[in-house]
Amino acid sequence: MRDAGTEPARAGAGRAAAEAPPDGPAAADPAHAQPVTGPAVAGTAALLGPAEVRALADELGLRPTKRLGQNFVHDPNTVRRIVRAAGLGADDVVLEVGPGLGSLTLGLLEAAAAVHVVEIDPVLAGRLAATAAERAPALAGRLSVVTADALRVHAADLPGPAPTALVANLPYNVGVPVLLHLLTELESVRHGLVMVQAEVAERLAAAPGSRTYGVPSAKLAWFAAVRRAGSVPRSVFWPVPNVDSGLLAFERRSPPPDARREEVFAVVDAAFAQRRKALRAALAGWAGSPAAAEEALRAAGIDPMARAERLAIDDFARLAAARD
Repeated sequence: MRDAGTEPARAGAGRAAAEAPPDGPAAADPAHAQPVTGPAVAGTAALLGPAEVRALADELGLRPTKRLGQNFVHDPNTVRRIVRAAGLGADDVVLEVGPGLGSLTLGLLEAAAAVHVVEIDPVLAGRLAATAAERAPALAGRLSVVTADALRVHAADLPGPAPTALVANLPYNVGVPVLLHLLTELESVRHGLVMVQAEVAERLAAAPGSRTYGVPSAKLAWFAAVRRAGSVPRSVFWPVPNVDSGLLAFERRSPPPDARREEVFAVVDAAFAQRRKALRAALAGWAGSPAAAEEALRAAGIDPMARAERLAIDDFARLAAARD
């Protein structure tokens, strides 16, 4: 499993994720104090430890580079924590983006009915089935591998059954677009857990009125209720990344009624393009004039002198409808 660092080149070249428990990464998990990294027993997976990660990288001729932001997880306990934090049921079908060497994939195979993985790198994608067969032989039949760019994946590209959960270690520079794209394309996804750069997780989980609330927060709120689900210690990666990471959990919600997503997102973009201005001025271009913007704002029950960060997604939906 790979961690796309600060400058990953492509979507779907995923990252290893790890959730530290609330009291920090040093806290032990009694249920998994001695993680299995040797041969798997029936119904379980032998997760990848430091030696296994290095051996797979050597076999594939991979040398982690800072330029590509490649970092690999080597802590099985961390993988177990992520799988538990994802809240998967035995009937869930998981979509994993960017499985890399398969560290998280192996843990997901234990917890879900099926796991679809999307990996852009054909070398990594070509090794995943063999890794599952070697380290989780009783569960390998649950895995399907799609070699594709996550930013271009559509529902028809995935084998059945349709995914119900998204558990992904998203490349830093395209994490938000990938998440929004997948939630748009895959209406069957009801919940999930993603790992992104810590600052991005904070922005995505921000509520209206927060200084970190912005376009990503508002657009994600169209699809789901979100919350921070933990931090990721740097020490679980090889090589150690130079950025912090965070986990974000989400539950699908119904969008605002009688609203068209494209129109709502257009007003979100316009409002935050000049976020320091009052909405009457910030939305003048969108509405046609400051007067027209004020008329739409008042019709939506919004103070024309408010700023974009005060509006929730339902407010933006009413505003889009008011202009119509």
